[in-house]
Amino acid sequence: MAKEAALYRTIWRWHFYAGLLVMPIILILSVSGAIYLFKPQIDQWEERNFRGLPVDGSVSPDRQLSAALVANPGAGFHAYRLPELPGDAAMIHLSRPGGDGMVDVFVSPQGKVLGSLDPETRIAPTIARFHGSLMIGKLGDWVVELAASWAIVMILTGLYLWWPDGRGLAGVLWPRLHLGGRAALRDLHAVTGFWVSGLALVLLLTGLPWASVWGDAFRMVRTELGMMQGPQNWKTGSADPHAEHDHKAMAKNHAVTHHDHHKPGQMSLTYVVAKARGERMAFPVLVLPPGAQQAFGPPTGNVWTVKSDTQNRPRARSVDYDPVSGREVARRDFADKHPIDRVVNYGIAWHEGQLLGAFNQIVGVLTALMLVTLSVSGFIMWRRRKPEGLLGAPPPASAKARGVAAIVLLLAALLPMLAASLILLWVAERLVLSRVPPAARWLGLDAASLTR
Repeated sequence: MAKEAALYRTIWRWHFYAGLLVMPIILILSVSGAIYLFKPQIDQWEERNFRGLPVDGSVSPDRQLSAALVANPGAGFHAYRLPELPGDAAMIHLSRPGGDGMVDVFVSPQGKVLGSLDPETRIAPTIARFHGSLMIGKLGDWVVELAASWAIVMILTGLYLWWPDGRGLAGVLWPRLHLGGRAALRDLHAVTGFWVSGLALVLLLTGLPWASVWGDAFRMVRTELGMMQGPQNWKTGSADPHAEHDHKAMAKNHAVTHHDHHKPGQMSLTYVVAKARGERMAFPVLVLPPGAQQAFGPPTGNVWTVKSDTQNRPRARSVDYDPVSGREVARRDFADKHPIDRVVNYGIAWHEGQLLGAFNQIVGVLTALMLVTLSVSGFIMWRRRKPEGLLGAPPPASAKARGVAAIVLLLAALLPMLAASLILLWVAERLVLSRVPPAARWLGLDAASLTR
């Protein structure tokens, strides 16, 4: 019993540490993630000056491409994005000369260049980089993955430790705000945690395929087991985790000039755009010329490619056409993907708020608000009960240690960053902090709490 209580105390302290360390990151991820849910609306607002234009005197897509290339000498043609509505400008994705990044050029229906945007500095990609790596590269990616791993621990162990044990549903399903003071705050924290747990776990788990360590390990395991069918269509690591294009890599690779793809006897961009419109794909729809560098995998090869880059990934598909005859040579639908890829893509579409449209966005915002409430209420509770001069790690409340330990150990086996942090924490407590009396007292590391 003493060993169980000691183990429980240790695990509870890890849960407590995680809360203090993870709360700031959870707040950042909640706010930035809630904003990113509205990427389509953000993109529309950012492109507001290029939408709803007159259509009289419209010219062909080839004329629009020529205008974009004339305005950007030496640029290479990568993709033509079909206008969402008849009065919208076409967006032409070009690589700058010398591999110096990409540029999105907007051309009116009449063939006039209206302006351009840098895809790296647009609002949604910037928020995505902040959300995925805190905009500090690989280190930020590791921090976010570690925070997500510990957040999973906090949710599962929190549910276990707060389980009602025969108590009524008051304080579990709804807060007893009439109690006032610390009791009402505790109920608000517990009830919010109860309701948000499932939604938050879905968000955290669907974000793991993007993570640097977990995502790379997942890809390696799938490759070894022969579960890969074609290139993986999501990024891992500190590159923009939500973006569909690695713009720097694309700019350095082969780009296509207007003369390259508009050879005698070959299909024109205008002809392929007409075929693309007939496909009625979900916006945004891209037309890629032969040899253009794709976001994932090798260049397109000697084919024209029409693809939907919609965030609602189950609706994404692509078609390849022979550049001379115009004959369809390949078609890739969502159903053609490996079952694992389909599951991951469903999860990504939900994570980004696009799987079920406005309902998905609303649920995502509510989840973010509840996570903010959980973090803020937890911080206030800690500050109110923290003894002067001590960290204030909670004392043991029961002897459920074995169940909590099983949860933590199982998660550690599945989450490499969690396992590494647990080992470091254990070593720091046992071999360093417990041997420094002031630190041991502040952290609550007395001899009893470290025995097994």
